[in-house]
Amino acid sequence: MRLKSLVTVGLAVVLGLAFSTATAPAASAAGPRPNFQMPFPCGQTWSGNSSASSAHQSYEIDFNRGSTADADYGDTVVAAAAGTVVISAHQGSTNGFGNLIKIDHGGGWFTYYAHLSLRSVSEGAHVTLGQKIGEVGNTSKPGNNISPHLHYEVRTSDTSYPANIQKAVFNGVTFGYPAQTVTSQNCGGASTNPYTPQEVCGSGYSVIDSAALGTAGTVYLLYNSGNGYNCVATMKKTSLGTPTATTAYLEVQGKSRVTDSGNFGYYAGPVRASAADTCVKWGGKAGSNTYDSPFEHCG
Repeated sequence: MRLKSLVTVGLAVVLGLAFSTATAPAASAAGPRPNFQMPFPCGQTWSGNSSASSAHQSYEIDFNRGSTADADYGDTVVAAAAGTVVISAHQGSTNGFGNLIKIDHGGGWFTYYAHLSLRSVSEGAHVTLGQKIGEVGNTSKPGNNISPHLHYEVRTSDTSYPANIQKAVFNGVTFGYPAQTVTSQNCGGASTNPYTPQEVCGSGYSVIDSAALGTAGTVYLLYNSGNGYNCVATMKKTSLGTPTATTAYLEVQGKSRVTDSGNFGYYAGPVRASAADTCVKWGGKAGSNTYDSPFEHCG
């Protein structure tokens, strides 16, 4: 598994839900803005751009982080705030969004996640902050060939499109339009765990993927570009300091699985293995919640 480096955002060709002359969004009369976080797992760094696509109306953002055009395909996309899924469908023929997730966060605030390679949640589902909702892809309308990226929007219900598209704010800071590189603080909400996955795995490791284990914890996949090793750590969010069943594992394709499992107060792991240019399967357990990935991140 090679760590993906940052690249300039690919050209987006997504179309809006309606067509009109672009105007600056009016001030929103919606309720208080939720505390939105990046739509990517905790610790990941992504480059966003709002001006690379002629199809953009105002404050939409296209996100990439990979070293090649296809490097981000299949990367995890998470909910920017808690809410209810009101759209989970392929809408390519309708508007060019391809696989789209739309989340209602209450108070007239909505987020959109477009071009997904797959959707992990269904319409009507309640999602929590940081919960996986899909994976980065390049789905669109028939004949529209685009590079994998996440098209992200924040909209309100108090006015019509495109004036209802709002500036994106992550962790209380407005995105630096038209382009900025941002590190995700979407760590599943408030947590008093005194450790981080980077501290557990050690110097040189960076988070490249994660999966929520209900409300009990999060399992993280990290990579060290200096030595070609992956590392997995499962971080608890509940029963902190009290030993409870917690597991972390890493399996390099063609090799035996390495597991750390027991009753731990704060985390399971680190589980490390050399995996440069090789697919890995990873996962973990906290309480009764389990995550098992397919073989992925093949570099």
